[in-house]
Amino acid sequence: MNANHSIARFVHRFFHDYLAAQRGLSQNTIYSYRDCLKLFFSFVSEQIGKHVDKLNVEDFDEKLTTHFLNDLEQTRANSTQTRNIRLAALRSFFRYVAGQEPTVLARCQQICDIPLKRTKHKTIEYFDDDEMGALLNSVDQTSRNGLRDYALLMFFYNTGGRVQEVRDVEFDDLRLETPFLVKLTGKGNKERSCLLWPETVEALENYINNRGVDASKEPTVFLNANGYPLTRFGIRYIVRQYGAKAAKKCPSMKFKKVNPHTLRHTTAMHLLQSGNDISVVKDWLGHANVNTTHGYVEIDMKMKRKALESCQPPKVKNAKRRPKWQNQGILQWLDQLTKTTRINV
Repeated sequence: MNANHSIARFVHRFFHDYLAAQRGLSQNTIYSYRDCLKLFFSFVSEQIGKHVDKLNVEDFDEKLTTHFLNDLEQTRANSTQTRNIRLAALRSFFRYVAGQEPTVLARCQQICDIPLKRTKHKTIEYFDDDEMGALLNSVDQTSRNGLRDYALLMFFYNTGGRVQEVRDVEFDDLRLETPFLVKLTGKGNKERSCLLWPETVEALENYINNRGVDASKEPTVFLNANGYPLTRFGIRYIVRQYGAKAAKKCPSMKFKKVNPHTLRHTTAMHLLQSGNDISVVKDWLGHANVNTTHGYVEIDMKMKRKALESCQPPKVKNAKRRPKWQNQGILQWLDQLTKTTRINV
């Protein structure tokens, strides 16, 4: 076996030269690739009884990769969607390896040809007006973290931001003077600006004026109780906590997933239902492809169709009888019309 094909020599360049420098992926995306390769290399190491440091490209094949993907679902209880995300990362890595070392192209191609597994289409969940109101009203703004939590929920609803985008917002990104807006940094370090409602600005100012940490010492806007930036997991916990409180007064929320991404879906649906063009919603959410935004349009059309079906047309009394020609077949009527014309002539 050729020692020059050690998998280790490709890994460093894949992360630093390809993912970071060439593709410019975000740190969290790179972490996702890292976690996938760690799981994969550990699995292969255990299966073939070879230390990770000694693995070569020739140790990997389609059968072993498929076994790993199945193990993700069966042993680690990963969803089909997670399985496909892992496979996409492996495809990207082995395409890179093939490009760097053409002599292993055929082996890498076999792994890249493993198909994605079909997933079930899940309905997009979002909050209606009453549910969103219940969520916001569940915050006790007189509590220790009430001002922060209310500002956080308002900010999510206003911007439709991803959890990482909201977590990364700093004071330099905010404009709390007319026109009110915030700069969000999304996937691929792409920046976009979102206008802020006066109510959101008021909530932010109330929180900032009482947060107790100088902005020059900690520029991140949303902090935990110890004065450090909230983590993504901390933000999810906060949102779920208030979702549970809101469900006590709004029972319909008990049947919905309450998390930051549901708030993002809510913003998208409410923008569409307010009559905004899909291209506006696409830019507001920071979608790279309008097809992603079309998912919300389809859900909205289903709602309209359901409303139409529930509304029966009015019953008309004493409806006039249709003309004779409407009750006959069109050819028969034309024949009769021809005969009548000949008689008159």
